[in-house]
Amino acid sequence: MNLINVSVIGKEVLDAFEEICAANPELRLELSAKGELITLSPTGMETGDKNSRLISRFVVWNESTTPERGLVFDSSTGFKLPNGAIRSPDVSWISKENSDNIAPEERKGFAQIAPDFVLELISESDSLKNVQDKMLEYIDAGVKLGWLLNPYTKTVEIYRQGEEKQVLVNPPTLRDENVLADFVLDLKKIF
Repeated sequence: MNLINVSVIGKEVLDAFEEICAANPELRLELSAKGELITLSPTGMETGDKNSRLISRFVVWNESTTPERGLVFDSSTGFKLPNGAIRSPDVSWISKENSDNIAPEERKGFAQIAPDFVLELISESDSLKNVQDKMLEYIDAGVKLGWLLNPYTKTVEIYRQGEEKQVLVNPPTLRDENVLADFVLDLKKIF
């Protein structure tokens, strides 16, 4: 991950961000609330496999009811957060109640919404501090629940609105009935 401070340019970067992404499709980019343009490295096979397992578990859970519980997104989906950041969590979920309020034209680009839930999986190219800062940014922007999974230390950091960060060491499963009703994440293949 590389940071390029573009805050001196101001609002123009935010306005042009989608154009910058479209003109550079080979790059994965994010924009922090501090005005930093962030380039993200591709993950290795091991992290890619874990990300696929995670996203599939959320999709199965989401589709287990009729109507579906909401919308599940992978790391290629960007969101314009209320704090000015444009972020792409590894896994994110927006409840049906909130996703129904997204206008059709917004669905084609970066929707202006904070997901209800985000998950970040630490990869070999990530800085733990940078991802922790990103998790705090998500919560500050209105995300209700965030899970930061670190397979190298077998720890999970749980971020919630209005609460201190909680750290779990080598938990077998994760759940949160308030945001992710009836969802249980088995961490055996992740850790």
